[in-house]
Amino acid sequence: MISVVIPTFNRAKKVRRAIESVKNQTFKADEIIVVDDGSTDETLKILEKIKDIKVIYQQNLGVSEARNRGIKEAKGEWIAFLDSDDWWFEDKLLKQIKFHKENPDILISQTDEIWIKNGIQINKAKRFRKKLQGYIFKPSLNMCHISPSAVMIHRKVFEDVGVFDPSLPACEDYDLWLRISKKYFIGLIDEPLIAKTGGHEDQLSMKYWGMDRFRIKAMLKHINDPKVKDLVKKEIEKKCKILINGAKKRGNIEIEKEYSNLLKQITNQNFYL
Repeated sequence: MISVVIPTFNRAKKVRRAIESVKNQTFKADEIIVVDDGSTDETLKILEKIKDIKVIYQQNLGVSEARNRGIKEAKGEWIAFLDSDDWWFEDKLLKQIKFHKENPDILISQTDEIWIKNGIQINKAKRFRKKLQGYIFKPSLNMCHISPSAVMIHRKVFEDVGVFDPSLPACEDYDLWLRISKKYFIGLIDEPLIAKTGGHEDQLSMKYWGMDRFRIKAMLKHINDPKVKDLVKKEIEKKCKILINGAKKRGNIEIEKEYSNLLKQITNQNFYL
């Protein structure tokens, strides 16, 4: 059984397209759960008119809480996510479920994607052009290599590593992918089966300066794991230096001091949380 979870917030002009892309799949999902995270526009009115979906309304708690609510309510053993500004191509679920039937030991996979910015397809940045497969914890420390809209995950994985961290206002997916990729092989359907949009103001990456702040918080969860500690420390040091330089340029003394202190701690071999 496959459950699709679509979190949304003030996406009245886009959410129908996302839902219809799920409904139009050649392999049908067993349920579509749309979690409205306290929209103040016409989103909820639009959702109420769409048949054969389960709509959950909650106060505005953020995308992590919205996805987690969807996971909690989902009945399927497999859960796929779709951001409400993205959409799937019609064979996405068919090819992904086929992959898992052929590889029953792999409990998480993603597909490749195309990028749309301001309504126009663009070339992906060089560092994103090749999606990764395998045990990808090390390269995932630098940046996110998994797209939420492309992923399908077996429920067992959430039961093992947990769900999205609502304390992170951004990079919540980066945090979860680190916890998963440290333990699980990431499968790949090496074919673009989703359209990922960007360039609009409501994206979290557009809202927050210094996204590495949240990545560091995610990495600190692994700092005392002897298997990955050295890798994690090296990447935290790198990101601290980036934040310190950025804070200096902006005259942000508090941020500069905070990450200078963390950098000193993290380079101390006796550093423990």
